[in-house]
Amino acid sequence: MAPWFSATVVSGPMAQALSLTTRQVSWLTLAVQLGFVLGSVVSAALLLSDRFSARKLAAVSSLVAAAATAGLAVDSLSAGQAIALRLLVGASLACVYPPGIKIAAGWTQQHRGTAIGVLVGAVTVGTAVPHLLRATWDLEVWQPVLLMAAASAAIGGLLFATVVREGPHQAPSAPFDSHAIGRVLRDRSVRLATGGYLGHMWELYAMWSTIGIFLADVGSRYRIAPAIAPLLAFAVIASGGIGSVVAGLRADRIGRARVTIIAMAVSGTCALAIGPLATYSYWLTVLVALVWGVTVVADSAQFSACVAEQAPAAYIGTALTLQTASGFLLTMLTIHLVPGWASQWGWGVAYMPLALGPLFGIVSMARLGGARPA
Repeated sequence: MAPWFSATVVSGPMAQALSLTTRQVSWLTLAVQLGFVLGSVVSAALLLSDRFSARKLAAVSSLVAAAATAGLAVDSLSAGQAIALRLLVGASLACVYPPGIKIAAGWTQQHRGTAIGVLVGAVTVGTAVPHLLRATWDLEVWQPVLLMAAASAAIGGLLFATVVREGPHQAPSAPFDSHAIGRVLRDRSVRLATGGYLGHMWELYAMWSTIGIFLADVGSRYRIAPAIAPLLAFAVIASGGIGSVVAGLRADRIGRARVTIIAMAVSGTCALAIGPLATYSYWLTVLVALVWGVTVVADSAQFSACVAEQAPAAYIGTALTLQTASGFLLTMLTIHLVPGWASQWGWGVAYMPLALGPLFGIVSMARLGGARPA
């Protein structure tokens, strides 16, 4: 997953080298989200996650994402070419993440929440890696960050091809069925779990894509060395890996709906509090950012686990792909809005509207938990 934010974290020096406008720079992130949505829609329509080997699909797609990311390191690219490569990255990762969840779900039934939690934890750490890579180089140097992110994805693809195996509880591949999507969407539990996921996604990627900028801005006010911001951004996002695993362990014991409600309540509170706190204490702001990092993604695996358990068995991959496609389409809105809010209102207020997502998600998951064990 390292290619996801690889161009985002080096967008400043990359924009100078490629003469990108402000709008084109924003598309270095938005194009990945859009590519993921388009890739998910095509995957769902063709039932790729259910008709083909999940590990082979993920392996090939990881290598394509790696190649597209490496291609960005060419300093003679036009803006259109760079954005097209980012679209390809997103479309490729749409055929990595949902199949990965399907593979994890296929290895266990009793501890499915924990298994998917471990996978989402790994996804979270991988997503944070570009911030760490950036901190190891001069902040004005951008090509090595892209190349190292590409190498990470290539290694992931090779591991999918050579080490990963489908588990004993893997649903058999399904033939093409034009009514499969309708069957998935008619399930009330799947719809409620997807509603919770949408509330979660309203907040998640807007926070992930801007937390480095926010911490750099706060650090500049307190005269903290600029190199600290990407390290903290890595720590904040990667801490979600811990949250994902812990939430998975607890969800298998006390129920998925309850765990998601707790996580969203805490993360929504952080969204409301972190901006105002930045005017009072740098280190308290960092502490709240870390708590936010742990909880903002802790529930992610459990929405997927709910769908994996409650969707028609033959179409789990399609159900997961539909869920993620709708969520990532929503992220394009908040990724675009938060920087605008920060510019208009300042960081003290910019994150506050993100708390609306967790509130909506809590209502959906409360209804799901009240209707049946989840």
